[in-house]
Amino acid sequence: MGRITEDLIRRNAEHNDCIIFSLEELSLHQQEIERLEHVDKWCRDLKILYLQNNLIGKIENVSKLKKLEYLNLALNNIEKIENLEGCEGLTKLDLTVNFIGELSSVKTLQHNIHLKELFLMGNPCADFDGYRQFVVVTLQQLKWLDGKEIERSERIQALQDFPAVEQQIREQEKAYCLKRAKDKEEAQRKLQEEENEGEREGRHTGFDGRWYTDISATLPSSEESKDDIQAPEIQEGGCKKKKLDNGEDDLEFWNKPSLYTPESRLETLRHMEKQRKDQEKLSEKKKKVKPPRVLISENGRALNVNEPKLDFSLRDDEKRNQIVLDLAVYRYMDTSLIDVDVQPTYVRVMVKGKLVLPAEVKPDRSSAKRAQTTGHLVVYMPKVGEIITGCQGTSKPVKSTPDSSREQTNKSYSSRCQ
Repeated sequence: MGRITEDLIRRNAEHNDCIIFSLEELSLHQQEIERLEHVDKWCRDLKILYLQNNLIGKIENVSKLKKLEYLNLALNNIEKIENLEGCEGLTKLDLTVNFIGELSSVKTLQHNIHLKELFLMGNPCADFDGYRQFVVVTLQQLKWLDGKEIERSERIQALQDFPAVEQQIREQEKAYCLKRAKDKEEAQRKLQEEENEGEREGRHTGFDGRWYTDISATLPSSEESKDDIQAPEIQEGGCKKKKLDNGEDDLEFWNKPSLYTPESRLETLRHMEKQRKDQEKLSEKKKKVKPPRVLISENGRALNVNEPKLDFSLRDDEKRNQIVLDLAVYRYMDTSLIDVDVQPTYVRVMVKGKLVLPAEVKPDRSSAKRAQTTGHLVVYMPKVGEIITGCQGTSKPVKSTPDSSREQTNKSYSSRCQ
């Protein structure tokens, strides 16, 4: 549930450089606000205040907003018009789709002499017989009611019928108040049942507060290591079952008939908030449960793994009898963050992963360099074995040498041929 805080107001005051004391317009719609508070202390210069589509149940803490001209409280849980006498400059008031059943409470707006527009459509009182006539006579300063202009002839006719209309309104108000009291009792009873049911469900959890499906979390370390691969499957099954149960509860909730009351709106919001929290918990569990990463197959063969998805090329330099790995490391990445580990049958570069080599190489003769322009990492790995070269019908073995002495290798090769 939301509350009106200083930080919330500042975040919605960007058009005023986040300065709130001189703020003239403020929009706090769709924030799940339950109580109207603090605004009259922090924003005394407000002229326009948007609070539609929240859960505000009472008009309060606005009496000090002397400059307020437009107040929008549509789609809230308000049941009575009150505490607006201090808003001396109020010219427009929107209370569309609330729960106002006490139509006589509009009399409090007689002190707002500048009020020209009023919206009450969508409230229970708008369905009363004689509703419009009663409001037209009670608020003589009004020019528009529910978006329709009040004609002079309509006001004269309403004044003539007012005694009978007023009696009708009182009877309808009384009947509505009795019905509303029953609705409140029923809502309170349902809420108490839900709380009791939640307490009963809580007693079925384990001794440490966990559900029985989480029993693997209490296993000894030896058993955990033994069943390391099976544990995620058990947890995943529990998550699926819980998700299915939540889906059934959700479907049952939305199919259940209910009255449109302030309590039902709050109940709907509580249900949606519970569903959101359950979904977040399931997402967190899915993130925690990860299958073990397999780097070596059952037959001992190393597998290629490229987690960061870096481009690379692996080529066999037959001329110099070496395998060359060109890895596209990020250009501005610090070299200290890269760890190269060359093994006889594979190379591991800790920009994470392992690349399987097509032939066995010499780790102690290998070298790694970074390109200054692109940042690529180039690893030179001489292959195990000797090169047999022939010259004038004879053949002599020539051992592979590091790439750093390329010129010396060429000279040595030429001398042997001579």
